Amino acid sequence: MDDTYGLTGHDIGPDIDALRAALAAHGITLPSLGVDPLTFAARSTRPPLVSLGNCNVATARRVAEVLRSAAGG
Repeated sequence: MDDTYGLTGHDIGPDIDALRAALAAHGITLPSLGVDPLTFAARSTRPPLVSLGNCNVATARRVAEVLRSAAGG
């Protein structure tokens, strides 16, 4: 997988905002969602990683439920 897909810089803030909004549309909040600080600080041609963070079991179940539904199952 090409992790530079569609990126013209290292500003992934809009992508994180879009993910946050998409999750919220399904009643999901990942409090730790943000930019991974280690990859953000690294000098690289690759963009930083998105940190999905930790969540409680209920949130993990909800994420799995939404993904299964989106996959048609």
